[in-house]
Amino acid sequence: MYLIQNFRTAGDIVGKFEDLGFSKVDIDRERRTGYPEVIYGEGKTAVQICLIMEKLIESHGKVMVTRLSEEKAALLLEKYPSAQYDAVSRILLYGSASRQYQGEIMVMCAGTSDLPVAEEAAVTAEWMGCKVKRLYDVGVAGIDRLLAYREEISNASVLIVVAGMEGALPSVVGGLVRRPVIAVPTSIGYGAHLQGLTPLLGMLTSCASGMSVVNIDNGFGAAYQAALILQLASEGVNHEDTLS
Repeated sequence: MYLIQNFRTAGDIVGKFEDLGFSKVDIDRERRTGYPEVIYGEGKTAVQICLIMEKLIESHGKVMVTRLSEEKAALLLEKYPSAQYDAVSRILLYGSASRQYQGEIMVMCAGTSDLPVAEEAAVTAEWMGCKVKRLYDVGVAGIDRLLAYREEISNASVLIVVAGMEGALPSVVGGLVRRPVIAVPTSIGYGAHLQGLTPLLGMLTSCASGMSVVNIDNGFGAAYQAALILQLASEGVNHEDTLS
């Protein structure tokens, strides 16, 4: 029998989680943070994911599963035929955002090999209620490809810039815009690239101001941060409307 338990946090705030034995499902997370718990698919069986999905759907009416293999996705789609699976991003979605934020996130990537990480960011941001524009294969090795879209890049509210190899693209973009840039290093590159460590360190030591960096291949984390930025901006607009 599964148990629903309350827990107390700082400030005497009461929250809830549902104990499945193998997992404690944080059904209170959307109230606390604005978004429900997201299921990380790697390392979990299809049965475990299905049971967690069931509880999250009961509580929120929606769920997202990341890093999910096609084999596991096929089994889950039998249980939830209305869910959607994207093989490039390896994300399974059930339900949709209950609100849409103002502004636009542009997801950029340096090369086609970076697409899985870029699509993880794009699909995540869309599910979280953000308008997303994609701009792919605009790495600095062919700088004219990037500069041809300079106006569109400048008009974006937040930019997620995905790059492997030496990871130069976010620094270049950061020098072109007055918006937050979230850099995502990927594990794409030759030997001295060190499975993403080289672009990670390059992005961390970038001289471009206003740029933040997430972990290697973490498109999900970049999208979450970008969505929070748009969420905060939308709350500011609503607050101004209230005051006026």
